[in-house]
Amino acid sequence: MAAPSPNLLAKGLPILTPTALNPHAPVGKWILGTSSLVCAMVHIGGVTRLTKSGLSMTDWKPLGSRPPITNDEWLEEFERYKQFPEWQQRQSMSLDEFKYIYFWEWGHRMAGRFVGLVFGGGWLYFTWLHRPKLQLDAGSSLALPKNVTSAIPPGYQGRLALLFGMGGFQGLVGWWMVKSGLGQDRMGDRREIRVSPYRLTAHLGMAVSTYSLLLWTGLNVLSFPVDKYVLKSVAGDAAKVGTKTVSYLQEYARSLTPSALTHARRTRLGVLSTVGLTGLTILSGGFVAGNDAGCAYNTYPLMDGELIPWGDLVDPQVQPAWRNLFETTAAVQFNHRVLGTTTALSALGVAAYGLAKGQARSVTPQVRRGLLALGTAATGQMSLGIATLLNYVPLHLAASHQLGSLVVLTCGIYSAHSLRYAGHGVIAKVGSRAVSSLVSGGGGVGSAQKSTVAVSRVINNVKI
Repeated sequence: MAAPSPNLLAKGLPILTPTALNPHAPVGKWILGTSSLVCAMVHIGGVTRLTKSGLSMTDWKPLGSRPPITNDEWLEEFERYKQFPEWQQRQSMSLDEFKYIYFWEWGHRMAGRFVGLVFGGGWLYFTWLHRPKLQLDAGSSLALPKNVTSAIPPGYQGRLALLFGMGGFQGLVGWWMVKSGLGQDRMGDRREIRVSPYRLTAHLGMAVSTYSLLLWTGLNVLSFPVDKYVLKSVAGDAAKVGTKTVSYLQEYARSLTPSALTHARRTRLGVLSTVGLTGLTILSGGFVAGNDAGCAYNTYPLMDGELIPWGDLVDPQVQPAWRNLFETTAAVQFNHRVLGTTTALSALGVAAYGLAKGQARSVTPQVRRGLLALGTAATGQMSLGIATLLNYVPLHLAASHQLGSLVVLTCGIYSAHSLRYAGHGVIAKVGSRAVSSLVSGGGGVGSAQKSTVAVSRVINNVKI
């Protein structure tokens, strides 16, 4: 195996992309590549909605179909579109305008099938064809198993099956959403024909969930040797805590003092809370999009001259009353404003706390980069949202704002993953007296200092 810097642990808990260091790296890169395609899919879906193209295709075929090519085929497709409710409100549309919205919807659907092909094909390839080629080095400080026969890490086949199922189910959810705008019961509806905001949000939420799980899984695979494989001491014996062998991840947690570990754990809790808020804000954005709620109250921070537009939050005609939270324009937009602002403040707060002066020992370089990116992205996303609102939701700003939400989510997930050494599961396994006393609320500083000295000896002699 190759031999990088002798101070690998001094670099924190790095993502290992070279195959010489990580036999599972090709799988991690493939999964992260698929996640980027899903991100692009969400962006294309956002543009499809903003151009009001989602109802241009009135049927659904699981394997897809080619678009119309000849003029007669286009006229036939256009006549089929005219049989559904949306045409009643868009009768001035020309054939060329129909082609424009049709290609957005067709492209969105075919892009989804392409993502499925990339994921399914890659899964089959890494399961049945690809075999890692290991060049083991007896002097390596990382004890790679000699019987690694698959690039897919042990225990990950179930995760990949889940991801594949989520992708297939997403297609069904998409058609279920489109059908809500095609029903003949909408004929004569004076309100703008659009899909159900509930189904739109479910479709968006499913896509974001799939993206998040792909991202987390890819980062896990690229970190697998650091997290799971045994760390060997200079003498050639496996590093141990009591009678248990430990990995780089566990040894790193064991090297921290109780105060540093406490700071890391609190930072991790703050990051996870921010990720949760980001998810809720994205879902609330789905309801804003589904109700076109961004096209009203185009001032900030006031809404029609009020900080809280009490008189507009509840429409007596909307029953039961709880539906106002998801269907009334004022309530939907107000919810998104509050959640977006709270998310931005949470991101800035956890970034400031995690990067506080004097706490450098508790966070790795990966965490520092993640927190800095999280605070910056959240600030930019809030600014972009305000600009989108003030300018009456232009296409380029609105599409960028939706994409920006995934940037914030990505920074949050990366930061949370980088802080995995402060997770309770890792702390419970290392068995250090200092860590054990920390978990139970005690002190143990002296023990932690001894552990740090021992680990520093290992760090100074790391060779992979």
